[in-house]
Amino acid sequence: MRLRAALPQDAALLSDLALRSKAHWGYDEDFLEACRAELTLRPDDVAASHVTVARLDSTIVGFYSLTGERPDGELAMLYVDPDHIGVGVGQRLWQHAADTARELGFTRFTVDADPFAEGFYRRMGAVRIGSSPSGSIPGRLLPCLEYRLR
Repeated sequence: MRLRAALPQDAALLSDLALRSKAHWGYDEDFLEACRAELTLRPDDVAASHVTVARLDSTIVGFYSLTGERPDGELAMLYVDPDHIGVGVGQRLWQHAADTARELGFTRFTVDADPFAEGFYRRMGAVRIGSSPSGSIPGRLLPCLEYRLR
C-alpha cells in the first residue's frame, strides 16, 4: 500500500468512496442521500486541505482529510473502501494523519465519528470528549473524540 497526496481531480472518486464506506454500516438510501452533500469533496476542498489517499496498485482504497490551524486540528474525513475494511488500511491512514498533524504543529485533533466507527478511533487512542450534531441528519448526535499528539 502506498500513500500519496490527493489531487483535485481525485475529488469525485473520493466522494464516491466515502458514500460506499458509509453504506457499509447498513444505512438505507434515504440516509445516504441525506449525507451526500457532507461527504462530497470538491476539487477546491482537496486543494485547500491535507487530503491523503491510500492506493493498492492503481486503486484508491481509502483516504483522510485533515483540517484546522495549530494547535488544534480536525480529522474531517477518514474512509476506507468496504472491500478493504479490517485489513489495516484505516490504521495506516490514521498513523499517517497523526504524523502529518504533528508536522503541522497540531497538539491534538478531534474527529466527529460515525457511531459504528467510534470503536476504531478508540483503538487508535482517541478518547470520547462529548457529542456533536450531525451536519446531515437533524437531531442526530455523533461521538466527538480527541486524539492528543505526543
